[in-house]
Amino acid sequence: MYGVKVPAITSRRERLRAETTREIMTIALRQMAEAGPGGISLRGIAREMGMTARAIYSYFPTRDDLVTALIGDLGAALADALESARDAAPDDPGERLLAWGDALRDWSLSNPQGFRLIYGDPVPGYRAPDDGPAAQAARRICGGLNRLVAAACTAEPDDGFAWSDFPAGYRSKIETEAGDLSPAVVALALRVWGRMHGLVSLEIHGHLSAVANDPGAIYRAELRNLVASLG
Repeated sequence: MYGVKVPAITSRRERLRAETTREIMTIALRQMAEAGPGGISLRGIAREMGMTARAIYSYFPTRDDLVTALIGDLGAALADALESARDAAPDDPGERLLAWGDALRDWSLSNPQGFRLIYGDPVPGYRAPDDGPAAQAARRICGGLNRLVAAACTAEPDDGFAWSDFPAGYRSKIETEAGDLSPAVVALALRVWGRMHGLVSLEIHGHLSAVANDPGAIYRAELRNLVASLG
């Protein structure tokens, strides 16, 4: 449920721990759906599951540990879905970018609370660690999209962007995940992401249903226009 992954297990004890971990994460996402990002509460989860506070803290010592695990697992699940769709598409840059965009919307609609946790309002008081599963998933998604846009772009954008337009150290992250791209292509990939993410976010938050009978048709038209703009 909600895209939460269960790790491989080798014993009954590990299986029970994995099942309990999954239940904790599922309840946390439901809390978020009912009360917003600030509604996630370890003590509330413990009460619902009939656990003591001490017992649940043996799984997640703090609420932030739980949020970090959730974002990491959900981010990895999204990255897996995007990469699987890309790899299953015909060997054509435009087709692969379309598949990537379709997979983003499909996963997000199937996991709306996961989308909101990753890309929506921040959890009050939460600060994500600089590295870890969540950051690794973000780099996979960012690097994958950068490579797709670079492959689909038939001409180097002439928008005047330089590496000084990006945060310090961003270039090294891009090179690690996507290779040696120009700052103009990196800026173009951010604009592509914004066009995809914007419509998905509007749909997830219910803003398209009042103005479009088929939000999917609007999204697919935007994807086709996006790919055509790249050549």
